[in-house]
Amino acid sequence: MIYCRTPEEIEKIRRSGCLVREILEDLGELAKPGVSPLELERVAEERIEKAGGRPAFKGYRGYPNCLCVSVNDQIVHGIPTARRFEEGDLVSLDLGVVIDDYFGDSALTVPVGEIRDSARKLLDVTRESLERGLEKARIGNRLSDISWAVQEHAEEKNGFFVVREFVGHGIGTNLHEEPQIPNFGKPGRGPTLKEGMVLAVEPMVNEGTSKVKILSDQWTAVTADGGYSAHFEHIVAVTKNGPQVLTSLNHF
Repeated sequence: MIYCRTPEEIEKIRRSGCLVREILEDLGELAKPGVSPLELERVAEERIEKAGGRPAFKGYRGYPNCLCVSVNDQIVHGIPTARRFEEGDLVSLDLGVVIDDYFGDSALTVPVGEIRDSARKLLDVTRESLERGLEKARIGNRLSDISWAVQEHAEEKNGFFVVREFVGHGIGTNLHEEPQIPNFGKPGRGPTLKEGMVLAVEPMVNEGTSKVKILSDQWTAVTADGGYSAHFEHIVAVTKNGPQVLTSLNHF
């Protein structure tokens, strides 16, 4: 079932979403050489508790932490470790919170110090792909219009590879709700977008292949060829005034 949320519900999701994004952007600033993912995990958990929320990921389907930290060839669901960041790393941070029973979820990828030009392009194109997908979250469009906007920019225009195994999702009083939102597919297909739908759009884009592997921890997904990956995510509400991003501190 696809929910259409009331304006009051959308504001509750925005509250959770803005907290997530505020914490993520601060964590991104802390991701420097010599800092470990575990240190970011501790900061994230303290910030969530101080704000009166609770971590959405910790314990979800057995996941052990509140933050996902995926480095270089790790795509998503990286479990925070004591391994310290190094100059040139590409770090993806994914965080979810619950406040008053409504969920927020967002992700971003940041460079650690100076990164190679190809990694910078991957990061920029993945962010741009998300922005193009969000622009399609309009009443009357079809769900796959979002998917195609992401794929077209990442693959057709820039030669990268969109991950197929992991997708975006609806969100509200559950972390993952219908519909699933692939980052690939022909336009003009799937459910028609209606006012009040709230969608987590999250491109995961790889340098050299769309294929993935899961590590022995049963969580961390990595690129099959060892190439770098980037991941960005925003929550967007479909409204009569166009797409409303609920995880942006600038409310664009």
